[in-house]
Amino acid sequence: MKIFLPLLLLLFTLNLFAQTLDSIKFEGMVHISEPVALRMLAFEKGDEINIKMVDDAIKKYFKQGYFNDILVELNGGDLTFFFKEKAIISQIELEGWKDNDEEIQDAVVQIKKGSLYDEKLLHDAKKRIIEAISQEGKLDSVVEVKTEYLENGSIKVTFVVNEGEEIIIKKLEYSGVDSLDSDTFDSVVVNKEQEFMSWFWGQNDGKMSLADLVYDNLRIQDLYMQQGYLDAKINKPFVRVNFNHYTADMSYQIKEGEVYTISKVTLAQSQEVVDEVLLRSIISLKEGEVFNIKAFREDAEKIKILVADRSYAYVQVVPDLKKNKKDKTVEVVFKITPGDRVRIRNVVISGNTRTLDRIIRRELYLGPGDLYSLTDLKDSRNSLGRLGYFEGTTIEEKRVNNKTMDLVVKLKEAPTGNVQVGAGYGSFGGMLLSVGINDRNIWGSGINMGLKVEKSQTTESFSFNVSNNKLNDSDFSGNFSIYTSAFDYNDYSVASSGISIGAGHRFSRYMTGYLGYGFSSNAYTFEDTIDLNIIDTFYFVNYTKSGITISAKWDNTDDFYLPRHGFNLSQSFEKTGLGAEANYIKSRTNFGKYIGLEEYIGFDAIFRYKARLNILIDNGNIPLAEKFYLGGIGSVRGYQSFSLSPTMIDDSGTVRLVGGEKTFSNSLEMSIPLIPKAKMRVVFFVDWGFIGDDSITDISRGGYGAGLEWFSPVGPVQLMFSSALNVNDGNIAGREDMVSSFDFTMGQRF
Repeated sequence: MKIFLPLLLLLFTLNLFAQTLDSIKFEGMVHISEPVALRMLAFEKGDEINIKMVDDAIKKYFKQGYFNDILVELNGGDLTFFFKEKAIISQIELEGWKDNDEEIQDAVVQIKKGSLYDEKLLHDAKKRIIEAISQEGKLDSVVEVKTEYLENGSIKVTFVVNEGEEIIIKKLEYSGVDSLDSDTFDSVVVNKEQEFMSWFWGQNDGKMSLADLVYDNLRIQDLYMQQGYLDAKINKPFVRVNFNHYTADMSYQIKEGEVYTISKVTLAQSQEVVDEVLLRSIISLKEGEVFNIKAFREDAEKIKILVADRSYAYVQVVPDLKKNKKDKTVEVVFKITPGDRVRIRNVVISGNTRTLDRIIRRELYLGPGDLYSLTDLKDSRNSLGRLGYFEGTTIEEKRVNNKTMDLVVKLKEAPTGNVQVGAGYGSFGGMLLSVGINDRNIWGSGINMGLKVEKSQTTESFSFNVSNNKLNDSDFSGNFSIYTSAFDYNDYSVASSGISIGAGHRFSRYMTGYLGYGFSSNAYTFEDTIDLNIIDTFYFVNYTKSGITISAKWDNTDDFYLPRHGFNLSQSFEKTGLGAEANYIKSRTNFGKYIGLEEYIGFDAIFRYKARLNILIDNGNIPLAEKFYLGGIGSVRGYQSFSLSPTMIDDSGTVRLVGGEKTFSNSLEMSIPLIPKAKMRVVFFVDWGFIGDDSITDISRGGYGAGLEWFSPVGPVQLMFSSALNVNDGNIAGREDMVSSFDFTMGQRF
């Protein structure tokens, strides 16, 4: 009876307020359309409703997450819902940490502009910010959220961050280490003990990285396994933090175990698709040697590539270890399941808003109907990168079935047409200005066309060139250029004008050859102060040059402007004397090696080594202007362009640059990201070069410095700040070196 009476009263109340609907209206609703809102109701016009039915409707609307408040008015048979929608977040800002970094907003804050204001979203974002800061090794961070209603009714949300303190590792101990030197652990772990003068470059600063703390023991274990210690166990570090000073002591407990040697290497193919002798020839692990986990992984990858190159795209190589703890040996097993041979069904190209499809397809080594090859796929990606037409290049493998796949080439066009502007300053040449209009991919056709003008106190030049790397989409190339230039020395100048034409051929994926012909006319002009009676006029005889050039180039790098892998090597010979006065043989050798270090050190650093060797052989006449000079970007930074050279003293006692017949210069560079989002990098470099006639080491100069590499909207830019090494102050050979502390170029390869 106690239960029945309240139910009876409730039913009486519901029925008391039951009413027939004449209309349903909505006020203040934006995010849900009226037809959708009507469909969400359990009743419609003409039905009888009660309080419970209206209450259920309100709850259903609230679940959509769009509203702060909902009011209902029932006037006669007219039912009206009044909605107060949540405000829209139109602005999001970070203060005190990664200020207004859009990448951080996307990855950490995870609240998009246009989202509805929601306290839970803000609370979750605060937690993610604190967690991200803690991964940087900072504790006790505080995040406050400030909201501001704007005139348009939207909300501006500001996350005010007070970063916590960094934890500095004052002491790091390793217990149980006997066979290895614990100092070698510093080469693999991220969290290291603070060293003396920790602020100095190259010293460990001791800052704790919580994100890496859970992996450091595994890195040490991997180092042991590279030495054959398969039973090595390294516990997670024990960390004692002093929150008064934000310092920490850390210790690892290590059990090394014994060294294992390889008893046997087994290759288990589910079906034999590669001869076992060939497989064993690429494997570095050998019976009787100490086991190495790094070589083990590399061998598995080699096997995968070898099998995948035979069109088994879905090959699985499962490495396994069978340890014999009694005699401390291990059997290495590679289980190889090749699957079916795979053909390419289709190649889909996307993102090329400018470059023609055929220009892209001719760089691909896989096409519809071809059997799959992993090496061909990688080479295709690198070939597209070497064009320099695209900022990003990916080739995705889209599986259709066990025997078929599609390749999806995704591209992002880079600016290839630009107005090139360069500037520099030196104590001899003064300000140098360079302006050029160039497009390496005009109309998306793969044709390179350029017009360039340079002017300084000592130089003046004009050039026009056009070239096509693949004539009619073939392996042949062609080029044509005309130019005129003038170079002023202290009291004379050399004016040249010429024309060149040539053709090339690509012999393999990485190797090309070239044969060209060039003709130029060269003339000297003199200052009025020169007395030709006391100057050796041999150096100032007008001449013509007619010659052929033959060259070969190897290039397997992965990008045109910013390679991270591979090397390039080129060799050219120029033979003149074909019906003209100049008669010599000129040899030019260029080499560049590029190593991306991200997989070793965790960020996108690039090591570069570049070297250039030039040699002149006299066949009867080497004009002054055809000799070699050093200085500036491309040889020895810190010195003005073309200012390093052997000298002569004429009969008037004036010291003159006369060029050298042999030069060698090389550079070491380290390029690291500065502002990745802006595509800015900083580069540190050391240059050294030699030049001479009888001996290549007659003159030896160097330079060092740092610079900015920037992929600007109008092309790649280099700003180089340098200092000269081994400067001659004039006491040697009577001539002071011409140094330069700043150079600026645009449009050149880094």
